[in-house]
Amino acid sequence: MIIKPVASAAGEFQDNAFLYPIRIYYEDTDAGGIVYYANYLKFAERARTEFVRALGCRQQDDLECDNKGGFVVRHCEIDFQAPAVLDDELTVRTRVTDLSGASATMFQEIMRNDQLLVTVDVKLAYMSLKNKRPTRIPKDLAAKIEKYL
Repeated sequence: MIIKPVASAAGEFQDNAFLYPIRIYYEDTDAGGIVYYANYLKFAERARTEFVRALGCRQQDDLECDNKGGFVVRHCEIDFQAPAVLDDELTVRTRVTDLSGASATMFQEIMRNDQLLVTVDVKLAYMSLKNKRPTRIPKDLAAKIEKYL
């Protein structure tokens, strides 16, 4: 993982969590006027991407280097509590709950103000994109992530 100055991430760290804002647009909703269920996975993915950006990592650099690597989702559990609708302002709260040699686990909550809408528990594997096999998370990246355990 190449770590260098990157464009500012959307969102911010508070305590050991990363908070990422989401606004619901018409395109996010289904025919019933509520957020289409699969879009919550997109919101969670964006929050994880911004989390990594906020650590100072430009992921595109990793895709262009000889030793290509990155996180891939290995397992995901999602629990829907309440729907979001057009124009809602949501926050995706991301916390790292486990970090080991080639994997990380994150717990994400999608909130509207103080109301919990969705939880996402996601297990990630760090993969060599060249040989499609798990590989150790680079030490510099792991050290940055550990600060938020």
